[in-house]
Amino acid sequence: MIYRIRIILDVEEDVLRDIEIEATATLEDLHHAITQAFGFLGNEMASFYKSDENWVQGEELALESMEPGPTMREEPLNTIFTPSQHHLIYIYDFLNLWTFYVELKEVGEYISGISYPNLIHSEGEVPEEAPEKMFEAEGDPLSETESDNEE
Repeated sequence: MIYRIRIILDVEEDVLRDIEIEATATLEDLHHAITQAFGFLGNEMASFYKSDENWVQGEELALESMEPGPTMREEPLNTIFTPSQHHLIYIYDFLNLWTFYVELKEVGEYISGISYPNLIHSEGEVPEEAPEKMFEAEGDPLSETESDNEE
């Protein structure tokens, strides 16, 4: 079986790639397919995270891990993608935090003469630099302090 997967880069402009990959390929294979499809060298640390349809980040599946448990090198896609699990978040390069939304769109059959993974659609250009991420804490203490000082 073949998985048709859409990968969307988290930037303002639409930047996405659709790839076909074997269901028995590992998350590491998907990692390499994504980096190649988006033009990255693939030499930075990366992790996948299980996600729901609202893109809430869940369990990490790291490329390298010092902890016991599954890693990208060992996990085949057909154990990750299930009837209720179609979404992953992929973070590439922890210094720049390139963030991608990965969604299983379709399951199909092998096509004779095609080598997998196979890039089937490409849209948009990858920016030179990763967009800055805005991290907000619940109840911004700086704002509370500033307003307290104004009184």
